[in-house]
Amino acid sequence: MTVTLNAYNVIATRCAAEYLQMHEAIEKGNLIYKIDVFLNSSLFRSWKDSIIVLQTSKSLLPLSEELKLITHCIEAVASRASVDVSKVDWSYTYNRKKLVEENLTDPSWHGVRTREVPNDWWVEDLCELEIDMYKRVMTAIKNKGIVSNEVIGEALKAYAYGKLPGSGKNVVPQNDVSKFRSILDTIVWLLPQEKGCVSCSFLLKLLKAAISANSVESVKMELVKRIGQQLEEASVNDLLIRACDVGEEEGTMMMYDVNVVKKILEEFTMADKNEIEENGGEIKEIRRPGILSEASKLMVAKIVDGYLVEIAKDPNLPLSLFIGISEMVSGFSRPAHDGLYRAIDTYLKEHPGIGKSDRKKICKLMDCKKLSADACMHAVQNERLPLRVVVQVLFFEQVRAAASSGSSTPDLPKAIKDLNSGSYGSSRSATTTNTNTNTDEDWDAVASAEELRALRGELAALRLGNEVVGGGESRSGNSERGAAVSKMKGLIMSRRIFSKIWSNKAGPAVENSGSDSSESLGSTTQDEAKCTPTRRGRHSVS
Repeated sequence: MTVTLNAYNVIATRCAAEYLQMHEAIEKGNLIYKIDVFLNSSLFRSWKDSIIVLQTSKSLLPLSEELKLITHCIEAVASRASVDVSKVDWSYTYNRKKLVEENLTDPSWHGVRTREVPNDWWVEDLCELEIDMYKRVMTAIKNKGIVSNEVIGEALKAYAYGKLPGSGKNVVPQNDVSKFRSILDTIVWLLPQEKGCVSCSFLLKLLKAAISANSVESVKMELVKRIGQQLEEASVNDLLIRACDVGEEEGTMMMYDVNVVKKILEEFTMADKNEIEENGGEIKEIRRPGILSEASKLMVAKIVDGYLVEIAKDPNLPLSLFIGISEMVSGFSRPAHDGLYRAIDTYLKEHPGIGKSDRKKICKLMDCKKLSADACMHAVQNERLPLRVVVQVLFFEQVRAAASSGSSTPDLPKAIKDLNSGSYGSSRSATTTNTNTNTDEDWDAVASAEELRALRGELAALRLGNEVVGGGESRSGNSERGAAVSKMKGLIMSRRIFSKIWSNKAGPAVENSGSDSSESLGSTTQDEAKCTPTRRGRHSVS
């Protein structure tokens, strides 16, 4: 009887020959010897056949393992994958991932064609292996040290997208959770140590899948650590990780897992500190070329601002988490705080029941001096902001306008200046102290519609005055004189409006002082300034 050996039956035949003890000691040129020669001279020299032989060997465990057939198969596959691409005779069939034009424009194409061999030519073929065999093959390839970490990362990414349901998204079939978790844990274990071998977006997808599959804490923390090392590459959508049983009750469950993002930010900041310590205080740049450390921090701060805007829409998000995330990047110098202002405004909009003290805490996160002109205009009209913030915004807008026109800073009432510097004056008696405390609380209250209208009018008048001043530089002497008069009127109007708002807030305190409102605001004596202030404001965090 004639038996034709091929990649599909050679392992079964070899195991049968071993069982029948068809060794050379029994007869020279026996079946075992012939099969071994066939494997080494033919099948193990073929890339496709080696993979087929490896796949068929699994059904014949443990004998195929005892005969070291699996070990030889793995070594053959790893050796072929590590061959220099210039020596690879490679062809590929139609693949849905390839461009349509690439496969169909050539009239002579009949399903197989050749082209320049890519470095990851073997990646998709290994996706046919089961996870246990895949792990052993990839370990053998890594141990050879020939294939680059970038190609290893591409191989793991291709396998994850092929084997994990939903291409790494939070879709885990309940009947396959254990299998899913095994694949996920293996992929994380095989990731090269080098930073940047896989994208941050892919790592975040793995983290989402690990949280969804309830992987062990060590796997999740490994992903958190890797993501933190290259967080500047992430996007806001990548960081929006759906929460899984974060709240004990359905009504308190948050939309997103904010705590895991907080851990990622901690890893990012710790990586920067460790980098300095390990190099004896000398900063050694280990990030990819073209991205400086400060640039990475700026990118992360921008990402966090966008992330805060999204999570602020969650009605169950605690204020402490929002402030905690924001303060983690408060030390990163940002040229503008518009993104942070948008996040704060979104949180105030979605949480209308927030108290005065909490409203004050969240508004302290932003620096009014770093708001753009458009953001300032929006803030002056924002009825959700405390009056203190609205006045601060208008004050700095005036300072900026005065600086751009080349004039001095507007001479605003002392109480307004104290408001922006964090000092609220002093008290002569217990009655005045209580009144000042109440006034301070009133400034932390939300501005009324009438006050906002007055401030909006002031800002519009200020902008108009600046335009007049700017245009007067190229006009006649009369025009310059008219511009100066217009500007002075604007400053006087500013003083009156601020004094009016302050006097309305102060109420009885102004009457008890024995002087008019303007004197009580702008004419505080030196003795008063030396007294202990009733309440100190906190400077804005830059």
